[in-house]
Amino acid sequence: MKKILDYPLSIIYLIHFGLTLLVFHVIQVIAYNVFGKKVHKVAVDILNFFLTFGIYLTYSRISLVNHTVIPDNRTIIFVANHQSTFDIPALIWLLRKYHPRFVSKIELSKGVPSISYNLRKSGAALINRKDSKQAVMEISRLGKLIFEEKSSAIIFPEGTRTASGIMKPFIAGGVATLLKRAPDALVVPIAIAGTGAFNPKGIFPLKSFSDLSWTVLPGIEPAGRKVEDILEEAQEAIRSSIGTPRA
Repeated sequence: MKKILDYPLSIIYLIHFGLTLLVFHVIQVIAYNVFGKKVHKVAVDILNFFLTFGIYLTYSRISLVNHTVIPDNRTIIFVANHQSTFDIPALIWLLRKYHPRFVSKIELSKGVPSISYNLRKSGAALINRKDSKQAVMEISRLGKLIFEEKSSAIIFPEGTRTASGIMKPFIAGGVATLLKRAPDALVVPIAIAGTGAFNPKGIFPLKSFSDLSWTVLPGIEPAGRKVEDILEEAQEAIRSSIGTPRA
Protein backbone atom coordinates (compact mmCIF):
# COMPACT_ATOMS: atom_id res chain seq x y z
CA MET A 1 0.00 0.00 0.00
CA LYS A 2 2.82 2.40 0.89
CA LYS A 3 4.48 1.83 -2.49
CA ILE A 4 1.24 2.71 -4.22
CA LEU A 5 0.99 5.91 -2.21
CA ASP A 6 4.54 6.87 -3.18
CA TYR A 7 3.34 8.04 -6.60
CA PRO A 8 0.49 10.44 -5.72
CA LEU A 9 2.27 11.77 -2.63
CA SER A 10 5.46 12.33 -4.65
CA ILE A 11 3.50 14.26 -7.26
CA ILE A 12 1.92 16.46 -4.57
CA TYR A 13 5.25 17.23 -2.91
CA LEU A 14 7.15 17.79 -6.14
CA ILE A 15 4.48 20.24 -7.33
CA HIS A 16 4.87 22.03 -4.00
CA PHE A 17 8.67 21.91 -4.38
CA GLY A 18 8.65 23.30 -7.92
CA LEU A 19 6.13 26.04 -7.24
CA THR A 20 8.02 27.09 -4.12
CA LEU A 21 11.24 27.44 -6.11
CA LEU A 22 9.50 29.50 -8.80
CA VAL A 23 7.68 31.83 -6.40
CA PHE A 24 10.73 32.40 -4.21
CA HIS A 25 12.96 33.02 -7.19
CA VAL A 26 10.92 36.15 -7.87
CA ILE A 27 10.86 37.02 -4.17
CA GLN A 28 14.64 36.65 -3.94
CA VAL A 29 15.28 38.87 -6.93
CA ILE A 30 13.07 41.61 -5.48
CA ALA A 31 14.51 41.19 -1.98
CA TYR A 32 18.12 41.37 -3.14
CA ASN A 33 17.77 44.21 -5.62
CA VAL A 34 15.31 46.39 -3.70
CA PHE A 35 16.01 45.70 -0.03
CA GLY A 36 19.54 44.27 0.05
CA LYS A 37 21.40 41.23 1.29
CA LYS A 38 19.83 40.98 4.74
CA VAL A 39 16.29 40.80 3.40
CA HIS A 40 17.45 38.40 0.70
CA LYS A 41 18.77 36.07 3.41
CA VAL A 42 15.41 36.15 5.20
CA ALA A 43 13.71 35.22 1.93
CA VAL A 44 16.13 32.30 1.50
CA ASP A 45 15.47 31.11 5.04
CA ILE A 46 11.71 31.14 4.46
CA LEU A 47 12.17 29.37 1.11
CA ASN A 48 14.02 26.55 2.83
CA PHE A 49 11.43 26.35 5.61
CA PHE A 50 8.78 25.59 2.99
CA LEU A 51 11.00 23.13 1.09
CA THR A 52 11.89 21.28 4.29
CA PHE A 53 8.55 21.03 5.99
CA GLY A 54 6.76 20.40 2.71
CA ILE A 55 8.22 16.90 3.05
CA TYR A 56 5.39 16.27 5.51
CA LEU A 57 3.18 16.05 2.40
CA THR A 58 4.76 12.61 1.84
CA TYR A 59 3.81 11.57 5.40
CA SER A 60 7.50 11.36 6.23
CA ARG A 61 8.95 12.25 9.61
CA ILE A 62 11.56 15.00 10.00
CA SER A 63 13.96 15.35 12.91
CA LEU A 64 16.16 18.45 13.29
CA VAL A 65 18.35 18.03 16.37
CA ASN A 66 21.22 20.03 17.83
CA HIS A 67 23.40 18.12 20.31
CA THR A 68 25.85 20.93 20.97
CA VAL A 69 26.19 24.61 21.77
CA ILE A 70 27.55 26.43 18.74
CA PRO A 71 29.43 29.55 19.81
CA ASP A 72 28.37 32.96 18.57
CA ASN A 73 30.87 35.32 16.97
CA ARG A 74 33.12 32.51 15.81
CA THR A 75 33.78 31.06 12.38
CA ILE A 76 32.19 27.63 11.91
CA ILE A 77 32.95 24.98 9.30
CA PHE A 78 30.10 22.49 9.15
CA VAL A 79 31.05 19.11 7.66
CA ALA A 80 28.27 16.71 6.71
CA ASN A 81 27.72 13.43 4.96
CA HIS A 82 25.76 13.82 1.73
CA GLN A 83 22.98 11.48 0.61
CA SER A 84 20.59 13.52 -1.50
CA THR A 85 19.55 16.86 -2.95
CA PHE A 86 17.05 16.96 -0.11
CA ASP A 87 19.88 17.29 2.43
CA ILE A 88 20.31 20.95 1.68
CA PRO A 89 17.06 22.83 2.47
CA ALA A 90 16.94 21.47 6.02
CA LEU A 91 20.59 22.36 6.56
CA ILE A 92 19.95 25.97 5.55
CA TRP A 93 16.88 26.20 7.78
CA LEU A 94 18.49 24.44 10.77
CA LEU A 95 21.66 26.56 10.59
CA ARG A 96 20.08 29.85 9.50
CA LYS A 97 21.41 31.69 12.56
CA TYR A 98 24.98 31.07 11.33
CA HIS A 99 24.48 32.32 7.75
CA PRO A 100 25.95 29.20 6.13
CA ARG A 101 27.41 29.26 2.61
CA PHE A 102 27.97 26.09 0.63
CA VAL A 103 30.88 24.69 -1.27
CA SER A 104 28.97 23.67 -4.40
CA LYS A 105 29.69 22.49 -7.92
CA ILE A 106 29.55 25.34 -10.40
CA GLU A 107 26.93 23.59 -12.55
CA LEU A 108 24.29 24.42 -9.95
CA SER A 109 24.86 28.16 -10.37
CA LYS A 110 22.69 28.19 -13.49
CA GLY A 111 19.35 26.80 -14.54
CA VAL A 112 17.67 25.99 -11.21
CA PRO A 113 15.11 28.56 -10.01
CA SER A 114 15.84 30.00 -6.54
CA ILE A 115 18.76 27.66 -5.88
CA SER A 116 21.05 28.99 -8.61
CA TYR A 117 20.23 32.60 -7.76
CA ASN A 118 20.96 32.08 -4.08
CA LEU A 119 24.27 30.34 -4.78
CA ARG A 120 25.40 33.24 -6.95
CA LYS A 121 24.30 35.98 -4.56
CA SER A 122 25.10 34.40 -1.20
CA GLY A 123 28.86 34.15 -1.63
CA ALA A 124 28.95 30.36 -1.98
CA ALA A 125 32.11 28.75 -3.34
CA LEU A 126 31.18 27.59 -6.84
CA ILE A 127 33.84 25.13 -7.86
CA ASN A 128 34.75 23.64 -11.21
CA ARG A 129 35.70 20.07 -10.37
CA LYS A 130 37.70 19.86 -13.60
CA ASP A 131 39.83 22.86 -12.64
CA SER A 132 41.61 22.30 -9.33
CA LYS A 133 43.22 25.74 -9.31
CA GLN A 134 39.85 27.47 -9.69
CA ALA A 135 38.33 25.24 -7.00
CA VAL A 136 41.07 26.07 -4.49
CA MET A 137 40.75 29.79 -5.21
CA GLU A 138 36.97 29.71 -4.72
CA ILE A 139 37.16 27.79 -1.45
CA SER A 140 39.95 30.08 -0.27
CA ARG A 141 37.76 33.11 -1.04
CA LEU A 142 34.93 31.58 0.97
CA GLY A 143 37.27 30.86 3.88
CA LYS A 144 38.38 34.49 3.95
CA LEU A 145 34.75 35.66 3.81
CA ILE A 146 33.52 33.55 6.71
CA PHE A 147 36.61 34.46 8.76
CA GLU A 148 35.97 38.18 8.30
CA GLU A 149 32.24 37.87 9.01
CA LYS A 150 32.49 35.22 11.75
CA SER A 151 29.88 33.26 9.81
CA SER A 152 29.93 29.69 8.50
CA ALA A 153 30.46 27.38 5.57
CA ILE A 154 29.02 23.96 4.82
CA ILE A 155 31.08 21.39 2.97
CA PHE A 156 30.44 17.76 2.04
CA PRO A 157 33.90 16.18 2.32
CA GLU A 158 32.85 13.00 0.51
CA GLY A 159 32.80 15.09 -2.66
CA THR A 160 29.66 13.40 -3.96
CA ARG A 161 26.35 11.95 -2.83
CA THR A 162 26.11 8.45 -1.38
CA ALA A 163 22.44 7.50 -1.43
CA SER A 164 23.17 4.14 0.20
CA GLY A 165 24.17 5.93 3.41
CA ILE A 166 27.55 4.18 3.48
CA MET A 167 29.96 7.09 3.43
CA LYS A 168 32.97 7.46 1.20
CA PRO A 169 36.19 8.59 2.92
CA PHE A 170 36.24 12.29 3.74
CA ILE A 171 38.65 14.21 1.49
CA ALA A 172 40.79 16.76 3.32
CA GLY A 173 41.45 19.32 0.57
CA GLY A 174 38.42 21.58 0.86
CA VAL A 175 38.39 21.70 4.65
CA ALA A 176 42.16 22.29 4.69
CA THR A 177 41.75 25.28 2.39
CA LEU A 178 38.95 26.73 4.51
CA LEU A 179 40.99 26.31 7.70
CA LYS A 180 44.00 27.96 6.09
CA ARG A 181 41.99 31.13 5.54
CA ALA A 182 39.85 30.77 8.69
CA PRO A 183 42.27 29.36 11.28
CA ASP A 184 39.99 30.19 14.23
CA ALA A 185 37.14 28.04 12.87
CA LEU A 186 35.39 25.35 14.88
CA VAL A 187 34.69 22.20 12.85
CA VAL A 188 31.15 20.94 13.53
CA PRO A 189 29.97 17.58 12.13
CA ILE A 190 26.39 17.10 10.98
CA ALA A 191 24.88 13.64 10.56
CA ILE A 192 22.23 13.28 7.86
CA ALA A 193 20.15 10.10 7.70
CA GLY A 194 17.33 8.82 5.54
CA THR A 195 17.46 11.30 2.66
CA GLY A 196 19.13 8.83 0.30
CA ALA A 197 16.40 6.28 0.93
CA PHE A 198 13.81 9.05 0.47
CA ASN A 199 14.66 9.30 -3.25
CA PRO A 200 16.34 5.98 -4.08
CA LYS A 201 15.45 6.08 -7.79
CA GLY A 202 16.16 9.74 -8.41
CA ILE A 203 13.61 12.51 -8.11
CA PHE A 204 10.57 10.25 -8.72
CA PRO A 205 9.02 8.47 -7.04
CA LEU A 206 9.96 9.54 -3.57
CA LYS A 207 9.55 7.07 -0.74
CA SER A 208 6.68 8.16 1.46
CA PHE A 209 6.56 7.50 5.22
CA SER A 210 10.36 7.88 5.44
CA ASP A 211 12.34 8.86 8.53
CA LEU A 212 14.68 11.79 7.82
CA SER A 213 17.05 13.35 10.31
CA TRP A 214 19.66 16.09 10.56
CA THR A 215 21.75 16.04 13.74
CA VAL A 216 24.33 18.66 14.73
CA LEU A 217 27.12 16.95 16.70
CA PRO A 218 29.68 18.39 19.14
CA GLY A 219 32.33 20.59 17.56
CA ILE A 220 35.97 19.67 17.08
CA GLU A 221 38.76 22.10 17.92
CA PRO A 222 41.26 21.98 15.04
CA ALA A 223 44.18 23.82 16.66
CA GLY A 224 47.40 21.81 16.48
CA ARG A 225 45.82 18.89 14.66
CA LYS A 226 46.15 17.49 11.15
CA VAL A 227 43.11 18.04 8.95
CA GLU A 228 43.01 14.30 8.16
CA ASP A 229 42.69 13.52 11.87
CA ILE A 230 39.96 16.11 12.35
CA LEU A 231 37.95 14.68 9.46
CA GLU A 232 38.45 11.12 10.64
CA GLU A 233 37.00 12.11 14.01
CA ALA A 234 34.14 13.99 12.35
CA GLN A 235 33.30 11.08 10.07
CA GLU A 236 33.40 8.59 12.92
CA ALA A 237 31.03 10.79 14.93
CA ILE A 238 28.64 10.96 11.95
CA ARG A 239 28.91 7.24 11.37
CA SER A 240 28.11 6.50 15.01
CA SER A 241 25.14 8.87 14.93
CA ILE A 242 23.48 7.37 11.86
CA GLY A 243 24.54 3.80 12.59
CA THR A 244 26.17 2.93 9.28
CA PRO A 245 29.16 0.63 8.78
CA ARG A 246 32.45 1.64 7.20
CA ALA A 247 32.62 1.49 3.40
